Amino acid sequence: MSDQTVLLRRDGPVAVLTLNRPDAGNTVNMPLALALEQAVDDVLADPALRCVVLTGAGKLFCGGGDIASFAQAADASAFLFDLASALHRSVSKLAHGGKPLVTLINGPAAGAGLSLALLGDIVLASASAHFTAAYGLVGLTPDGGMSWLLPRLVGLRRAQEIILTNRRIGAQEAQAIGLVTRVVDAEALLEEGMALAHTLATGPTAALGGARDLLAAGFQNDLDSHLALEASRIARAGASDEAREGIAAFLTRRKPQFTERTPS
Repeated sequence: MSDQTVLLRRDGPVAVLTLNRPDAGNTVNMPLALALEQAVDDVLADPALRCVVLTGAGKLFCGGGDIASFAQAADASAFLFDLASALHRSVSKLAHGGKPLVTLINGPAAGAGLSLALLGDIVLASASAHFTAAYGLVGLTPDGGMSWLLPRLVGLRRAQEIILTNRRIGAQEAQAIGLVTRVVDAEALLEEGMALAHTLATGPTAALGGARDLLAAGFQNDLDSHLALEASRIARAGASDEAREGIAAFLTRRKPQFTERTPS
């Protein structure tokens, strides 16, 4: 087994990032947080990679923070600040990097693992997966963007219950409340996830990135300011090679070839 805490595999235009501490439940320690950031930087810097998949090795997606490393820190407060900040750099880069993100939840996700699961634009979960906030169990507060993402996905009332009571959410309930996109049989998770990622990777990357930004901004903007932002973004998209190709393909009734275009 590789001693790398995050694996990066390239499958054509799709980058697959795998959290790789299976013996420790893929929990986040500083080496993993820094390795994830480096892998994310490598993916975002490569224009040939047009979609990102994030999953975990072994039976868990991610069990959250590595509690043992918290206990060993000489200054737990400073350590947790540095660890959360390192993880947050990857969260921010994946959220704003302009490439669609698919998270494949191969097993339980807790704490920061739940935060990383929620980050996907599309989240496919194995039927064996379950989700727990977990922070209150060790006297901590959420990180990884959970307190921002979760209310936007499931509503404030459900988010309050999930975070404050640490109630475990099974895969089917997670789909019902909008925490995940779809539940998939464990045997089919990787195959379905990769097929979806390749579909996204052949799409108009810049336009998809713009749509991601608009969806995120919509929770902060009033209607009129968001309409103005939509007008600005569609005008920018309209000047791109992607739009020229998409419009030409539509008019000539052929399949667009977005992967041969340079995003503007």
